Amino acid sequence: MPTAKDKIVLIVDDEPNVRDYLAQILRDADFNVLTASDGNEALKIIQDERPDFISLDLVMPGKSGHKLLYELRKDQELSRIPVLIVTAHAQDELGRDDLEDIMENRVISGPGTYLEKPVKPLDYVRCVQRALGLEETPEDEDRINLQEELEEQLSKAEPHALRRALAALKNKEPSDS
Repeated sequence: MPTAKDKIVLIVDDEPNVRDYLAQILRDADFNVLTASDGNEALKIIQDERPDFISLDLVMPGKSGHKLLYELRKDQELSRIPVLIVTAHAQDELGRDDLEDIMENRVISGPGTYLEKPVKPLDYVRCVQRALGLEETPEDEDRINLQEELEEQLSKAEPHALRRALAALKNKEPSDS
């Protein structure tokens, strides 16, 4: 059975922090990840690398996700790549019409075809796993939930608590420096 390690996911988003966040979520779930900052860069990567899955922002300068998706659907081979739209503009004037067009014309369809930002890591991983027919393991869920909780706690922690936590992770005694 294929695993995440066997799959390449292309993340297309014009916001570097969002692109990096989504890439880290998928890398933590053992996917191979490529990134692009717009539709033009993405098309070149898609043609050269043939990713197994595309995570696509809808609203971007240059070639939008909407335009890229229509281009992909015109190509018999590229049209088979599953796409998940990840957008902050599903409900506003910037992206609502494009998303409605995509759904009404069945450019992509079905559950799990788009997520609204900010995405929850587990929801994101599960969408990719389902689209690729990968097993959804409880270990994935546990790891992602633990990472989210850890990140939340780290953002609030005092320096001495961070030193103790780091020492515990390294399995050694903390120093008071």
